[in-house]
Amino acid sequence: MNIILEARDVRYRYPGGSEVIKGISFHVRKGEKIALVGPNGAGKSTLLQMFNGMVRPVSGVMLVGNEPIQYDSASLRMIRKKVGYVLQNSDRQIIAPTVYQDVAFGPANLGYDEEKIREKVTHALQHVGLEGFERRPPHHLSGGEKKRVAIAGILAMDPDVLVFDEPTSDLDPAGSEDLMELLDELNQEGKTVVISTHDVELAYPWADRAILMLDGRILQEDVPEIAFGNQKNVRKAHLSMPMILELSQELERRGFIEPGKKPRSILDIIHSIQKVATDSQQCKKLGTITVCNVDRSDDVSIRTWLESREIIAIGAMGTRAKQRAATEHLTLEFTYGVIDKCILRALRGKDSLILTTTRMVDRVSQRVDSYCQESSVSIQVLQLQGSEPDPQTVRSEQAVSKADNSKM
Repeated sequence: MNIILEARDVRYRYPGGSEVIKGISFHVRKGEKIALVGPNGAGKSTLLQMFNGMVRPVSGVMLVGNEPIQYDSASLRMIRKKVGYVLQNSDRQIIAPTVYQDVAFGPANLGYDEEKIREKVTHALQHVGLEGFERRPPHHLSGGEKKRVAIAGILAMDPDVLVFDEPTSDLDPAGSEDLMELLDELNQEGKTVVISTHDVELAYPWADRAILMLDGRILQEDVPEIAFGNQKNVRKAHLSMPMILELSQELERRGFIEPGKKPRSILDIIHSIQKVATDSQQCKKLGTITVCNVDRSDDVSIRTWLESREIIAIGAMGTRAKQRAATEHLTLEFTYGVIDKCILRALRGKDSLILTTTRMVDRVSQRVDSYCQESSVSIQVLQLQGSEPDPQTVRSEQAVSKADNSKM
């Protein structure tokens, strides 16, 4: 599985305090994006600090590259070259008077010569978008810029794994988006990225795998759709379900998206809705709309025609059409918005009859044809002449799948 980080039953207790990590085991594969998610006090930060030897477990083993971490100075120096850690509070990580000196601190401790250090610093600052900031004092920078300086200081050592404790804390929404895009970019370049956060809206669409923590233990570990889809565990961890996931569950209950689908983004939701709409139209036989021109059908008994058919909704457009309906003792279901209501009925597989006058016949066909072109469906428009609809006036030849016989 190409495991790059692993915890085997690790435990930790602060001196004189209670146990804060209580027998945790898990692994991180190379190239993954992992989110440790849980409320304050769950043990996320303490666990992250074990990844590069900042905290040594009381029992259990932490491994980097399948090798147990050794806690002598030389071994820790090499571990921290492989696993870079970015603190939640950037002010605690930035220690030098200028941006250049701060980013150069790590490479200098690794024993690089001046030319190599300059190369590493330049590349790291370019990577985080701070080229030209070399001489600036860090305390003059914004919170987002300080965070990028801290990241550059880690990148300058070229680690395989990047660990971030609450990476978007103290950042505004735009700054948070920029930072997460940077983490995605670093991941695409081959870096393994692990973050801790209590922000489910941030973790859900971003992570390859989510680890829910509570009270020093792992509550659940899985892909975000499953980890955050377990409402019982989400509530137990004092979290809320991601809004996109909650919305998708409600849409699924209403039949607007496919059962079992778990969208990760707005785009996923729109795609799912469109797919269900398209499948529904393609898998259902569409109803027909028959038009009776009352100015030219005096010899036609509409009631007789209706009696030989299953339930058909009737609409009338215009005074003469309504008078004809009254003459034949027809019950009208639609007397306004008739064409659109008959289109909606056809989409449900139901047939309709529209009584109208000569001037409005073409209006019916034009409106239905316009809707069909916009929506990529095919609804038949027939004209009632004699005892049967005239097949020569069918506006569309395509009907799909089986009919839905439920009433409107």
